[in-house]
Amino acid sequence: MNIDPHTLRFIREHAGDDVRTLALQSRKYPDVDMPAAIVQIAGRQAAREKIPSWAATEGILYPRHLSLEQCSSEVTARYKAGILSEPGGALADLTGGFGIDCAFLSAGFGRAAYVERQEELCHIAAHNFPLLGLNHLTTHHEDSVEYLQRMEPVDALFIDPARRNEHGGKTVRMADCEPDVAQLEEQLLTKARRVLVKLSPMLDLSLALQELQHVCQAHIVSVNNECKELLLLLGQEPVPEIPIHCVNLTPKGDQSFVFTREDEQSADCRYTSALNTYLYEPNASLLKGGAFRSIAHIYKVSKLHANSHLYTSDELVESFPGRAFRIRAYASFNKKEMKELLDDTRKAHLTVRNFPATVADLRKRLKLNEGGDVYLFATTLTNESKVLIRCEKL
Repeated sequence: MNIDPHTLRFIREHAGDDVRTLALQSRKYPDVDMPAAIVQIAGRQAAREKIPSWAATEGILYPRHLSLEQCSSEVTARYKAGILSEPGGALADLTGGFGIDCAFLSAGFGRAAYVERQEELCHIAAHNFPLLGLNHLTTHHEDSVEYLQRMEPVDALFIDPARRNEHGGKTVRMADCEPDVAQLEEQLLTKARRVLVKLSPMLDLSLALQELQHVCQAHIVSVNNECKELLLLLGQEPVPEIPIHCVNLTPKGDQSFVFTREDEQSADCRYTSALNTYLYEPNASLLKGGAFRSIAHIYKVSKLHANSHLYTSDELVESFPGRAFRIRAYASFNKKEMKELLDDTRKAHLTVRNFPATVADLRKRLKLNEGGDVYLFATTLTNESKVLIRCEKL
């Protein structure tokens, strides 16, 4: 990708401008390649939040919006680098994309190869890697499966199969991803001792563990309580009980919980219909992983219902991996009780857990707008009674 000097100067001078406004002003700048400028300015603006270390590097080129939208954030790329590292070893990223994951993963290896079938992304990666000091990284414009078939063995492989179908919709089954990792599993492990697979957070974890025979670790990664990635580490040796790492990465500190399916089945879990002083909501990774009994056992909290996934305790459990609230009051859905509970409240954050109504329906019924300092949970207790719990966030 070559950008002429006039356009480069325009990009620097208008780095903070609104790209939609710039697009309407193209006639004012006849010497500027406006489509290219808009892609770069929009890319730099997105990178400030998503990839801050790249945004701070002068000269980095950015791809079109979809490739930037689909790429990892810096925080999740750094997490993956903590899983897959072998100083002095060799890595190959078979689905390089914009190159975020490859760049951060490669820092833990002596040499690395980036493979990508889209020519434009290859040119961008070849331009960016030297600017980031990644001179041990080579770029290859090839199909991932063809490269895999002829490559020399390495210490580790990374693969992020495409998760959108031909119409642009998101896929949730491994067989709908390209390439199909389940079909390639044995071949991948003939080329590397360890293989890290990045999958859609929409994909069913239980199904993925059935389809892949060599999983030795699973990682469910959330950022600010939004589930972003499902990572599966494949290895040569079979693992009887696969550890599932549920991680929530936040600026205030990371939350991490590790369990196995066997732990979950055998964990002692207390149920209660009595609401205590505090209410807990597990983070998105725990909810995705299904560690419902395990966290009740480990953190000594009581579960409100087998299907509600909310917990309570008299003593505050500060280390609980999720959100914690102080319960102020609760009520049944009797009109009089509701009126006393809401007490002229017009704004609240509303969550529904195991309750026969949607958030939108309940918000309409209670005549509540979004926002404010009040947190309401509509749920079912273990005695099957329906309650609305009023809380304040800790």
